[in-house]
Amino acid sequence: QVQLVESGGGLVQAGGSLRLPCAASGRTFSTYHMAWFRQHPGKEREFVAYITWRSGEGTAHTDSVKGRFTISRDNAKNTVYREMNSLTCEDTAVYYCAADRNDYGPRNIYDYWGQGTQGTVSS
Repeated sequence: QVQLVESGGGLVQAGGSLRLPCAASGRTFSTYHMAWFRQHPGKEREFVAYITWRSGEGTAHTDSVKGRFTISRDNAKNTVYREMNSLTCEDTAVYYCAADRNDYGPRNIYDYWGQGTQGTVSS
């Protein structure tokens, strides 16, 4: 089992950048596929990016963030990151990190979820 805690977020101006972490408990972090999702007000949770286990050679990002967001992981620190550049107001959402031992992808199939953190982009 793994527990996930997102941190950071808050308010940032449009065009700005952030690199925010999600810390995981336990000694087996490297064996989990990790992902970021987000939820806009009044909408369903949507996929942002995933990174595969171990060295994280496999990554994917949803089209709306390609070229602007980057998911990465540091297994020594039990942490997955999302780096966000060229932020727009449409990136305002609650951001969740997620983990799964067996599967990965853009669907909501992850077994473990963080509590979410609000990110607001102001114009």
